[in-house]
Amino acid sequence: QVQLVESGGGLVQPGGSLRLSCVVSGSIFSIYFMGWYRQVPGAQRELVARIFSDDTINTMAALKGRFTISRDSAKNTVYLQMNSLNPEDTAVYYCKVNARATHSSHSSDYWGQGTQVTVSS
Repeated sequence: QVQLVESGGGLVQPGGSLRLSCVVSGSIFSIYFMGWYRQVPGAQRELVARIFSDDTINTMAALKGRFTISRDSAKNTVYLQMNSLNPEDTAVYYCKVNARATHSSHSSDYWGQGTQVTVSS
């Protein structure tokens, strides 16, 4: 079993910053990638950024320069640093990993419960 616990969401004023964290725990054999997605009501969940085991990073083009993903492999933790936040960034942010559990022969996607980020004055 693989568990993801997110933290760091909340209310922030426009122009402010937040740092999200996601700790992955459980019976993990390997992690292929770790990432962040976001979703607003009525819309599909979209990729914000993800980082692969070889440190390759994919970031939504519109967020480059403001959002930065990083990870601490020793702690199985992925971070999302969000700067210059604006109201359009308001969403539920979800952590996702693609990992192989120790009892499995293949990798699977695992999701966190989501953390609300609200940008408002």
